[in-house]
Amino acid sequence: MSGHSKWATTKHKKAVIDAKRGKLFAKLIKNVEVAARTGGGDPAGNPTLYDAIQKAKKSSVPNDNIDRAVKRGSGAEGGGADYETIMYEGYGPAGVAVLIECLTDNRNRAAGEVRIAMTRNGGNMADPGSVAYLFTRRGVVIVPRDAGTEDQILDAVLEAGADEVNDLGESWEIVCEATDVVAVRSALQAANIDYDSAEATFLPSVTVPLDEDGARKTFRLIEALEDSDDVQNVYANFDVSDEVMEAVG
Repeated sequence: MSGHSKWATTKHKKAVIDAKRGKLFAKLIKNVEVAARTGGGDPAGNPTLYDAIQKAKKSSVPNDNIDRAVKRGSGAEGGGADYETIMYEGYGPAGVAVLIECLTDNRNRAAGEVRIAMTRNGGNMADPGSVAYLFTRRGVVIVPRDAGTEDQILDAVLEAGADEVNDLGESWEIVCEATDVVAVRSALQAANIDYDSAEATFLPSVTVPLDEDGARKTFRLIEALEDSDDVQNVYANFDVSDEVMEAVG
């Protein structure tokens, strides 16, 4: 899983740059609004909303923007859009399986943007189900490197349902069942261990090793997809060695 992990770290650095462009802010705000619409506007009784707000705050989204998104989602304020989640599947360069999660108020626009990004960057759309089976819904909690040692984190989260703790270099990745995310996050809080994000994600069951050329093309495709306002997350089953990652930069 080193490739996936390395990409997670790269995405974190890239997110800082994206935030300045406002792209990331818009996606995080949308997450907050949808969470509030689904489970109500009180974070204390809506763990998904709590985690969406925490993630937005960690990325320096202004509190006013977060508050307004909660109000729009919960119906306390008008102007909320009717978002729906749509999954698209495809293959990227070198046979990498790609799962694209959209959160959109315009299904046709989302489909068009995803299709264009795929075809212009060496990818192909796939039939529903032909790629999804390669991924499993899992919970992932990211903890800053300096928040604790591996043993301290393991001690805190093992009984809450954590399956493994992976070293991502600049942070720790805790993997658990998607249904255990809140329990794992709560266990960290109880142990006074800070965390960066806690969310359900898709992890690949098998990975495709990439050389430098394949990695460049795959990253270009993922960035093109993520550039769409309708695309919330992109999951791919590639594996990249440290050497290739270094070369790609």
